[in-house]
Amino acid sequence: MKQYTIAVLPGDGIGPEVIGQARRVLDALAARYGLRFAAREYPVGAAAVRVAGDPLPHGTREAVRQADAVLLGAVGDPALDGEPRQRRPETGLLALRALLGVYANLRPVAVHPALMHASPLKPERLTGVDLLIVRELTGGLYYGEPRGRVDGTAINTLRYSAAEVERVARVAFTAAQTRRRRLLSVDKANVLETSQLWRETVTRLAAEFPDVTLEHCYVDTAAMRLVSAPSGVDVLVTENMFGDILSDEAAVLAGSLGMLPSASLGPGPGLFEPVHGSAPDLAGRDVANPIGAIATVALLLRHGLGLAEPAAAVERAIALALERGARTADIAGPGDQVMGTREMGQHIAALVRQPERPSLATAVSASTQRLGGSAAR
Repeated sequence: MKQYTIAVLPGDGIGPEVIGQARRVLDALAARYGLRFAAREYPVGAAAVRVAGDPLPHGTREAVRQADAVLLGAVGDPALDGEPRQRRPETGLLALRALLGVYANLRPVAVHPALMHASPLKPERLTGVDLLIVRELTGGLYYGEPRGRVDGTAINTLRYSAAEVERVARVAFTAAQTRRRRLLSVDKANVLETSQLWRETVTRLAAEFPDVTLEHCYVDTAAMRLVSAPSGVDVLVTENMFGDILSDEAAVLAGSLGMLPSASLGPGPGLFEPVHGSAPDLAGRDVANPIGAIATVALLLRHGLGLAEPAAAVERAIALALERGARTADIAGPGDQVMGTREMGQHIAALVRQPERPSLATAVSASTQRLGGSAAR
């Protein structure tokens, strides 16, 4: 029997708590399907600074290179905000992405019918929302050189090559082919040279995908469309910083950042993490929502390990838990019984172990199941 090696990086804040429940679900899958997961934990972020003085120490680097997939919690600690850049937790995250070469970040967003109350948007705007944001992850302002401060001036460089744009756009076009065949490419081409290159490159690549309808959109208009007409968006592709902002905005559709998973893909091991941050104010209180981390396990199984059936079992368990009224505080409505982090994880893990049962709600999140194969691999 094949053994799958997973490098687990719990990270900071609520990271260890939600990743603990993700691992609980992995254990349930192993029992149900007879799978073997070799999951070992390594420090990253502020946790790594505390034990090794480095947000991405050598041992962690070696482990993620050798793994079949990497499961990450979250990084960040306000106590290190005044530290030099090389000791900041976020520097470790950027270095991790660069090390793995995970240039395509997939962030699916779908609205479960039982959670429409959790979003500030009107229910009629949420009906039919099923979108995928494809964010370029290893270029742009977050990586461009030169950067730094000189004589009271701060510098960041926004840089993209046509090759960087083409490879992430190809992932987005391929994903759109498995969905509603519509691609929204987001830029700021009326102002930025990099966005003009982005638009030219995506337009040229579109000739290879005649079955996909391409639309270009400025980022400010895209931000408005995500809250005014989100059901009209199928696949959205954009550069690093725009994708960071828009994907967090899109989380309001699902009701909470704690609900959403992500997959970052490249030529080697994939990096899988919930989209939320470390939320240090919630750490240690057993109140964080682990569903995003558990849904991330489904993406890891499908895109990192090629295990589609166990991935679907996780998604069905999440959908069934929500349908039956399981709620953490961030998605609870008036009168709902609130579960803690551990109880929610235990509940979903128990559902994973059960034989398949029909569900009144859509059993499997359409946006996660329809991402297609590991297009960036």
